[in-house]
Amino acid sequence: MNQIVFTAWVLLFPAACTTLGAAGVFLLRRQSRPCTQRILCGMAAGIMLAASVWSLLLPAIQRGQTLPLPAWIPSAVGLVLGAVGLLQVEQFAGQLLAGGAGHGGRMVLAVTLHNLPEGMVAGLAAALALTGEPDAISGALALSLGIGLQNIPEGAAVSLPLAHNGRTRSQAFFAGAASGLVEPLGALLAFALAEWVSAALPWLLSAAAGCMVCVTAQEMIPQTVEGDEPAGVVSIVLGFALMMALDVAL
Repeated sequence: MNQIVFTAWVLLFPAACTTLGAAGVFLLRRQSRPCTQRILCGMAAGIMLAASVWSLLLPAIQRGQTLPLPAWIPSAVGLVLGAVGLLQVEQFAGQLLAGGAGHGGRMVLAVTLHNLPEGMVAGLAAALALTGEPDAISGALALSLGIGLQNIPEGAAVSLPLAHNGRTRSQAFFAGAASGLVEPLGALLAFALAEWVSAALPWLLSAAAGCMVCVTAQEMIPQTVEGDEPAGVVSIVLGFALMMALDVAL
């Protein structure tokens, strides 16, 4: 029973934190000033850029050192493939992920893809912890806690811009919460197939980073710097610093 509770906590806590962050949309006034919208969007952009580096690329490089290839190859190739793949998905999905009624879909997709390999990392950590080694158990708990705390601003990074782009608060909240649902799915997959998933993680992590960098450059940074470039740039830096501090501290 203790093993079941432990495993469930490690696998589900990060997704719950994403939902908590998405709920931040209910704390905002229905109509915000354009300056406030730019600052929030810039903070979200900085959070996503920092998450792509510390949560994805650096772990991908570290895990890539165990492969027969040079460690930079999976990270660099995966980064490019992730960005190009997202652009191709947008091209085929058309209105669903581009402008108009589907505006903001790219951000939801990018964060969702980013959460999948993060969930796989948590699943692998849980599988190692069940061996009973004290270091593996404490490491799995710390990893799940760290990913969860990082997911709070990421959930807000999805829901807040959607609310400002015309979605209702409920729609924005459910989109932000849904972006975290793939995390326990990825964790369960990695938990069941720990030996096979471990070798592919450097590619998956870096591809998710490519998606996040792509959508941030496409959709969020232009909105942030339009009209008031200094305030937009400062908000991006602040968001980057917040996410960087969470990643380094945890």
